[in-house]
Amino acid sequence: MLNLILFGPPGSGKGTQAQFLVEKYHLLHISTGDLLRSELKASTPLGLEAKKYIDKGELVPDEVVIGMISSQLDQNIGKVKGFIFDGFPRTRAQAEALDKLLDFKNTSITQVLALDVPEEEVVARILNRGLTSGRSDDNNQEIIKNRFTVYLNETTAVADHYKDFDKFTAIPGKGSIEEVFESLTKAIDALS
Repeated sequence: MLNLILFGPPGSGKGTQAQFLVEKYHLLHISTGDLLRSELKASTPLGLEAKKYIDKGELVPDEVVIGMISSQLDQNIGKVKGFIFDGFPRTRAQAEALDKLLDFKNTSITQVLALDVPEEEVVARILNRGLTSGRSDDNNQEIIKNRFTVYLNETTAVADHYKDFDKFTAIPGKGSIEEVFESLTKAIDALS
């Protein structure tokens, strides 16, 4: 199985690139945000558990998120050629929990692909997106810079974790959508 973690700061093009990778490699895109919303909407046991924390303004515990990912894996293993994880893991503990879960499912992370986009490019992209997104946080340069800083602080430990296993590749994220996609596919194809 081809199991990828797609990293990149807000505005780096992760969502766009993930969709292209899903099509090319027949993968399932697992976004923890989407999973959480789906579980809440369906009022599943995991969704109801998550709601208890959300209603208090607290973060959903890692074990609940891992449970949602496990359920998604169970529903799709054998139907797709692998998975792209987006938005998870964000901490070393989450990376270790994901590794254990995948090991239990007789698979593992193949590679972390990190879209490397300079801060000034991220700010420009998000401000441009803010012209049509309707999101107030896409129109405030200070908020955007803070989101970039939070991303760097959160993901450094995860990057280091996968570097320890030689499963981390930085991909230049500045350029056209096609150029970035070509860089991603070259890195993925080199894994075979």
